[in-house]
Amino acid sequence: MISNDQKYLAEVLNTVVHGDCINIMNSLPEKSAQLIFADPPFNLDKKYRSYRDNLPFDQYMKWTEEWIDAAIRILRDDGTLLLYNIPKLLTYTTPILNERAEFRHWIAWNSGGKPLGKTLQPAHYGILFYTKTKKSKFFDVRAPHKTCRKCKTYLTDYGGKEHQRHPFGYQISDVWDDIHRVRHASKRIDNHPCQLPVHLIERAILMTTDPGDLVVDPFCGGGSGAVAARQMGRDYIGAETDEYYQEVSQAKLMAAQPTIIGNAYVSVHLNKVVSVRDCDIEGGIRWKRRAS
Repeated sequence: MISNDQKYLAEVLNTVVHGDCINIMNSLPEKSAQLIFADPPFNLDKKYRSYRDNLPFDQYMKWTEEWIDAAIRILRDDGTLLLYNIPKLLTYTTPILNERAEFRHWIAWNSGGKPLGKTLQPAHYGILFYTKTKKSKFFDVRAPHKTCRKCKTYLTDYGGKEHQRHPFGYQISDVWDDIHRVRHASKRIDNHPCQLPVHLIERAILMTTDPGDLVVDPFCGGGSGAVAARQMGRDYIGAETDEYYQEVSQAKLMAAQPTIIGNAYVSVHLNKVVSVRDCDIEGGIRWKRRAS
């Protein structure tokens, strides 16, 4: 006999659901998601289409704890929670996660911010990398070798030992400085102040999941996570409280197509492969910088 939560999973699989993310996650089966990529509101009093992001701080943190509890419940034992936010809020969130999951990394995404008054330049956002248990799914991911813009030579000096240079690229670290913010208005949806690059989320998906795994996106927003999951060949469930954003994201999800070279899902941006799992690179093959 199929349980109610299994029926609900079948109903909402590969869709963006209009509703509260806590209620949606609480309706899913326990241990059903391989990855939860969460990009919650930053509580910075930003105006979205149908609401303003301005909860009292204590209420915001209480809500944060509630959605994290719902997320941890649906994670598989080898699953991963990636939480994207500003560093200040992440310092308040880590104690909550430390009681519920295993800390792996603090990924710094150098997004190229601008100075704001008498402060250091806010150049990075953080992505907290937690796993449900110590036994988690993880894959090394590579990005293209960095080259000089003028002379096109490699920036890393291999000291004449060219055999040490991987045919595709370098293994990524916990600092991501090769992915830039969505700056152009034509790339954004109306009245949505925050939108992540699709290829940033694709990198996270490649790093923590296999094709066919379930990615849950509690704060779908502009639909970047939906597109990333579809292009990487993963199942997806998104949640969005604003009906307009939900409709736009659902349309983006349905229009996206898998991005495959050979037999591997790869992340492509501006017609260039920007992220690929190390295990998907066949020995001796020099990957072209451009996707075919």
